[in-house]
Amino acid sequence: MSLETTYTTLSREVAAADARLIAVSKTHPVALIQQLYDLGHRDFGENRAEELAEKAPQLPDDIRWHFIGHLQRNKVKLITPLVHLLHSGDSLRLLRELDRRADDRRIDVLLQFHIAREESKYGLSRDTARELLEEIGVDPLHHVRITGVMGMATYTDDGAQVESEFRELHEIFRELKEQYFADDPAFTEISMGMSGDYAIALRQGSSLVRIGSLLFGARNS
Repeated sequence: MSLETTYTTLSREVAAADARLIAVSKTHPVALIQQLYDLGHRDFGENRAEELAEKAPQLPDDIRWHFIGHLQRNKVKLITPLVHLLHSGDSLRLLRELDRRADDRRIDVLLQFHIAREESKYGLSRDTARELLEEIGVDPLHHVRITGVMGMATYTDDGAQVESEFRELHEIFRELKEQYFADDPAFTEISMGMSGDYAIALRQGSSLVRIGSLLFGARNS
């Protein structure tokens, strides 16, 4: 199918679930991003700071850039002028560095949780997230706003396991909302689901799905 046909089908499916589609454009050329932009799409995801810093100046200013990969603190300065939403807030040290580098911008961040059975994936546990939020309660961030949670399921064909992991992330979101963000209307996002499991994620209440290969084809590594 053409990019337009695939995008139209996907965007309708995601919108019907009251979620948003993040087009994951990592490793793909600027021309392909522009093609999707011309179809009306505005939310794009990158997972390498250098790649985002290179691509963004070549594309329209109203693109909403989502940073979805693990971010090293020494790369924060590359993305702070550009990023609309950071999906991978996985430590207090990273949030403090974002806050320090933000200048007068507000940077929205999702707390990334480790919900998969794969040890290689990054993310907070329930306990480390509580510690992080308690510390922020004592010493607040000034430019960083936490607006939800993110997680990646195990890479497996076992749909029941994936569904269980996404259900766990939704439970974590509800717990944090009740305990720390009950009066914060900005805390609304659950970022979960990619090309292979987005349908399961939508069933479990995802508000942001990160779709790359289904839209753009295989990654250009």
